[in-house]
Amino acid sequence: MAEKETPPIILQFAPLNSSVDEGFWHSFSSLKLDKLGIDDSPISITGFSGPCSHPQVSNHLTLLSESLPLEEESLIGTTSHGNRNKCPVPGILYNTNTVESFNKLDKQSLLKAEAKKIWEDIQSGKALEDSSVLSRFLVISFADLKKWSFRYWFAFPALVLDPPVSLIELKPASEYFSSEEAESVSAACNDWRDSDLTTDVPFFLVSVSSDSKASIRHLKDWEACQGDHQKLLFGFYDPCHLPSNPGWPLRNYLALIRSRWNLETVWFFCYRESRGFADLNLSLVGQASVTLSSGESAETVPNSVGWELNKGKRVPRSISLANSMDPTRLAVSAVDLNLKLMRWRALPSLNLNVLSSVKCLLLGAGTLGCQVARTLMGWGIRNITFVDYGKVAMSNPVRQSLYTFEDCVGRGEFKAVAAVKSLKQIFPAMETSGVVMAIPMPGHPISSQEEDSVLGDCKRLSDLIESHDAVFLLTDTRESRWLPSLLCANANKIAINAALGFDSYMVMRHGAGPTSLSDDMQNLDINKTNTQRLGCYFCNDVVAPQDSMTDRTLDQQCTVTRPGLAPIAGALAVELLVGVLQHPHG
Repeated sequence: MAEKETPPIILQFAPLNSSVDEGFWHSFSSLKLDKLGIDDSPISITGFSGPCSHPQVSNHLTLLSESLPLEEESLIGTTSHGNRNKCPVPGILYNTNTVESFNKLDKQSLLKAEAKKIWEDIQSGKALEDSSVLSRFLVISFADLKKWSFRYWFAFPALVLDPPVSLIELKPASEYFSSEEAESVSAACNDWRDSDLTTDVPFFLVSVSSDSKASIRHLKDWEACQGDHQKLLFGFYDPCHLPSNPGWPLRNYLALIRSRWNLETVWFFCYRESRGFADLNLSLVGQASVTLSSGESAETVPNSVGWELNKGKRVPRSISLANSMDPTRLAVSAVDLNLKLMRWRALPSLNLNVLSSVKCLLLGAGTLGCQVARTLMGWGIRNITFVDYGKVAMSNPVRQSLYTFEDCVGRGEFKAVAAVKSLKQIFPAMETSGVVMAIPMPGHPISSQEEDSVLGDCKRLSDLIESHDAVFLLTDTRESRWLPSLLCANANKIAINAALGFDSYMVMRHGAGPTSLSDDMQNLDINKTNTQRLGCYFCNDVVAPQDSMTDRTLDQQCTVTRPGLAPIAGALAVELLVGVLQHPHG
């Protein structure tokens, strides 16, 4: 009986795995919030890979923070340069705005599109000039920036050769080369890896002459290598560590070899390292049979595979950074999220730098002061100073949102101190301080013993106003607003006045506006216009403010007002300030 013909051994390739550094997601979150917004156009990114450097661990294709394009670069830019440990690989990122869009992506069409690019690069010769395009990859993702969670899926497109490649033999490189050849090959590989010009070139030719001298050359030099060698191998940086399987990059490499040079038998060299040097015991040399298909043409793109498996299943991966982030940093990101989302569609011109740099002085930490402070925080204003000499009373916490029952126990905490503590508890990144002092008021006589103290308070109040960009007048009495109004006008500061009646309120802005601002606000100068200077709270008065506190019944001493008015007046006061800061002339 005739012996049965042994079926060919199909060459099996070890799949490539991905790894994403947390820094990539942090950088992408900033890019999405600050620049991309709702734009879901594909983004060119750069992955980094290299040869296997450990006998038991394969190398991964890694995304780092520098994988994203720089701000000055186009989002569809060029591949960045790497080094011996980070060979750049071009990729594309498709990020969707909703998880539903992520789930509906046509993954097969996306894979075919990237495989077509690889095939076109092979046919055009681009793959010979820049061999990294043979390892082109794609990523689809959805970023939930509210929860700091990310869903993503990698694909490493590989052209499917038909008929499949059969393996003739595969052995460690140390067994294929003679001792002299092995020494020369190792030296040539180390020189190739040490050179800045070639260290990140992942595909190359290994030529061994009859005198056992090895040299490494670029793929485009293939024709020049004909006839002057005893052995010619197609080498590549193999990320795989397995002793019986070459890595995933060999798939497209063989497609290039078959298409460009019509070779039916190919010797390939899986280059691997140990401690940064060539390791021919770990590296592999194999011979493969690449049968040409009679119906193959340059116009016909082969089928493709390549979606990465997640624990053996065709499902995306996910990661949450919330637990690993510093709580304060996480709070800052969350607080800024709403403001940055405004810029996506509702208010693209919103200048967040001006808001975050403005320094606000709140004169009064009562019902209005609490409301104003909370609204300022919502607008991303981080620097708030309170001035108040009162203490938290039992009746305050239900109307004044920064205080709790604990602040009232005993003799009560000073409001300026308790308000600062409360803001820090709400948002630890606040730069806030409290000043316990009484504001000198006209109509309130002082004794000779109090003169030095009152003059000191006047100087202190003047210094506080000078050191802030905006001042809110939120005190209980009319006369307590007079000196601050005068000092704000003299210093030409933004002054916002808010006052409450029983069922009415008043919110107004004083003066001309800012001319002495912090460095980040120098462009806001209302004096650039020739408009008439605005008046202030006291401009229509024909008599000086008088004592409104003496000889008053309890309902006249307290601010008796409808509870819903303070939030309205406080919010309008802050919106007025934000409107001024966002105006082109300040």
